[in-house]
This record gives sequence, structure tokens and C-alpha cells, in this order.
Amino acid sequence: MIRILLADDQRLVRAGIRSILEDETDFDVVAEAADGQAAVSACREHRPDVVLMDIRMPGIDGLEAAREIAADEELAAVKVILLTTFDLDEYVYAALRAGASGFLVKDTEPVELLHAVRVAHRGDALISPSVTRRLIAEFAKTDTRITEPDRRLDVLTDRERQVMRLVAAGCTNGEIATSLVLSPLTAKTHVSRIMTKIGARDRSQVVVMAYEYGLVSPGRLDS
Repeated sequence: MIRILLADDQRLVRAGIRSILEDETDFDVVAEAADGQAAVSACREHRPDVVLMDIRMPGIDGLEAAREIAADEELAAVKVILLTTFDLDEYVYAALRAGASGFLVKDTEPVELLHAVRVAHRGDALISPSVTRRLIAEFAKTDTRITEPDRRLDVLTDRERQVMRLVAAGCTNGEIATSLVLSPLTAKTHVSRIMTKIGARDRSQVVVMAYEYGLVSPGRLDS
């Protein structure tokens, strides 16, 4: 059973999302919150598996709430999906840097919402390769990044660096396996080890770290 927390300042929106989720036998909506601070408190009380949280809320917004959740070691297993009515790359990038596991616009189809919750729960990426490349290429231009490979990546083997570059390109485990002539299980194992070694909560953070640590650069995913 996947335990879910809904955080949105609009009661009608929460009710609509809840009705979609509760039709699924493997979902349990354990709590709701109307602002970011309440969402953080509810996370600490209920320990949900996944939080569906609006970015724009009164007081502490969804981005700040996601940062607080990501910074709390006791909530390390909680996955946050940020929701917004605006499909803007700056929000996607900010969401990933805040420690969110993914980003969705509110007009997404119900089946895609359900898929996103399940994907986040198992720790996979929620952003397509095309969106990943676009947002990184756009915002890495102005963001302060490490231009040389960070020493924190010294813990990775050469193969793990190859895998991390492919994760940064938005590749699935299957695509990584095909590219490096590995089994899908081996590719998945490499990704899991990378996340453990560099302290990433999920694949989305691996993408951000790959760019910020200088392992890859916009337009140079094969470097």
C-alpha cells in the first residue's frame, strides 16, 4: 500500500485528486494539508510514502516545504511530487533542486498522475529526457555550477560515471542497459549504488548532481 499526503490550499483540488487516488486499491490517502508548513508537520506525523504538493501555497510554499522534508533525515524515505498549473522549466529545475522526486502540471491526465505516484514510490525519474535536456540547457547557463568534476564523485567507478551520465540524459534502466550492453538488473544495481554513494534521494537528484558536480555539461551528455 502506498501512503499519500495531499497538500494544496484549494479544498476542491484536494478533493478531486483524492477521488482519483482512492479508486486505486494500492493507494491510501493518509492526510491532507492546506499549506507548506502543515504539509511538513503532516509528513512528520504520518510518514507518507509520497507527497503530492502544490508549489504555490500561502506561507511556506511547496518548494520550501520540499526542502524541509528533504533536509529531515527521518523523512528520507518520503518522495515529493510538486504540482503546478504552470508548465515552466524554472519550476521544474527549482523543484528538483529542492529535493523533489518529480514535477507535474495539474492538468495532467488521471492515469499519468497515478503512474507518477507509483514511479516516485519506487524511486525512478518522473521527467522525460526531452524536458530534462531542455531545462538543464536553459538554466545551467545562469546557475552557479562546478566547472570541473567534483571530488565527491571520486567514490564512483568508471562504469558508474558512465551510468550517471546516461541518467543525466534521462535514460531509463532499460536504455542504459542497451547502451552499455548490460542486463536491466545490472543497470538498476549501478543506479542504486550511485544514489547511495553520492547521497541522492532518487534519480531526479542524480540528474541535478551530474550537472552541478560537473560530470556533464549542457549539450555534452556524451562527455
